[in-house]
Amino acid sequence: MDTLLDLLNSRPLVNGEEQDVLGDPAGGRRWAREHGGEGSIEELALLRETRDILRDVVRGERPPTALGPLLEGVHQVPEITSEGLRWTVTTPPHVRLAVEAVLAWAATEQDMPGRLRPCANDKCQLFLLDRSRANRARWCSMALCGNREKARRHYERSR
Repeated sequence: MDTLLDLLNSRPLVNGEEQDVLGDPAGGRRWAREHGGEGSIEELALLRETRDILRDVVRGERPPTALGPLLEGVHQVPEITSEGLRWTVTTPPHVRLAVEAVLAWAATEQDMPGRLRPCANDKCQLFLLDRSRANRARWCSMALCGNREKARRHYERSR
């Protein structure tokens, strides 16, 4: 799930300007390798496409079926081990990381429905996974976005 959040949050706003971690070849290769990928040009292109579709799906701007083409030709193979049943994804190497992100999204939607969402700060492009018991988290970071939003609302009330 960390890779899923890292992928969704790989296009942050920094000082009001969008930064694309995967858009820079050196930074994209580093990001992919840090997350278990190979860092090839094909992999980076697929990761950018996957990220954009996932962002739209999480925001409700596209249906989940938009993820279907990313899973064409992908198979899960069961394997019995001494620890029990394990599923292995078989796919070309440059596709694996993108497929794992889609599978992590699906698992999150199944196990924690509605908890993966965009930050409530309109000036933020990040996403959060609400792990709180009450399911009331609104901001990607309380220290940054939450504090700014609360200060803005307080200022508006006091004016």
